[in-house]
Amino acid sequence: MNDPLRLQPRSTVLVVDDTPDNLSLMSALLKDHYKVKVANHAEPGLRIANAEPPPDLILLDIMMPGIDGYEVCRRLKAEPRTRDIPVIFLTARSEVEDETHGLELGAADYITKPINPSIVLARVHAHLTLKAHADFLRDKSAYLESEIAKRTAEVQAIQDVTIMAMASLAETRDNETGAHIRRTQLYVRRLAEQLRDHPRFRAFLSERCIELLYKSAPLHDIGKVGIPDEILLKPGKLTPQEFEIMKGHTTLGRAAIEQAEQRLGMQVDFLTLAKEIAYSHQEKWDGSGYPEGLSGDAIPISARLMALADVYDALISKRVYKPAFPHEEAVRIVLEGRGRHFDPDVTDAFAAAAEDFRAIAAEHRDED
Repeated sequence: MNDPLRLQPRSTVLVVDDTPDNLSLMSALLKDHYKVKVANHAEPGLRIANAEPPPDLILLDIMMPGIDGYEVCRRLKAEPRTRDIPVIFLTARSEVEDETHGLELGAADYITKPINPSIVLARVHAHLTLKAHADFLRDKSAYLESEIAKRTAEVQAIQDVTIMAMASLAETRDNETGAHIRRTQLYVRRLAEQLRDHPRFRAFLSERCIELLYKSAPLHDIGKVGIPDEILLKPGKLTPQEFEIMKGHTTLGRAAIEQAEQRLGMQVDFLTLAKEIAYSHQEKWDGSGYPEGLSGDAIPISARLMALADVYDALISKRVYKPAFPHEEAVRIVLEGRGRHFDPDVTDAFAAAAEDFRAIAAEHRDED
């Protein structure tokens, strides 16, 4: 396997020292091995360090007029663009406290003067090698993160398209529903946002949960694919026997999602919510709904939100058996269902967000 570090260009070493003789000495020592840049003061040294391309390593004197080496090191380590450049102090200060302070500031090494040329070269080489490895790993990590983000986005897009395709398949059975999927998706999210700080719902309606509800909502009527056309598209009132068959779309919907989950071989959060919504969105707060006649808090929160969103949209939409009601009439009917058909607090949230519902319905109208 090729060593990626061999592909690195010749390293650049910046020497910052206010003494001309020291600059000449270090330049002569390093020039056969590295590109050498010099600065006779802290400020030009900082400018070179922040320029493009930055140096690969900095040899830094401590005792300089104005800004000393310690302050230069502190500034280098405080800036994201220079903090990963290794700094080696090259100084006449030989006290342990001086060396400790330099290392605490983030310096990679500390060499006292007078220098031993072979020691300087060995340490410079060692730290440049460490930096090359660190840069390689950092670049590889950034590349992998980028690839993961890209693949995650691709999977997310495929997932979203699949959900919408499945939901649209159900809706094509009833060609008068049009943008029903999109509207109910937005209604559910708006209700959840309205309720997220409510004491009864705060623990459930996290930001992630609201996003999952939004993703799950289109599958609420997936079970319609199993209902015969003569019942689903009947323009008049259903007979009791026909209504019993129609009620089966909730069970069929949950079963379809469960089968998909079993084929996947793992539980997925949004499918758990999708099963709740598909199965229980026809339940009513007072227990008069179906398929189980659940009441009150026994009805999943996800299904309670969808129940109201679905009814409001059915009221404002034209169906084979009824004309579209105006927004005001739909709001009145929904509010009358408070405590009977709908959770009282969900109904209050709808009342507070009713104008947003009107705007969603207007933006996503059914095509004639």
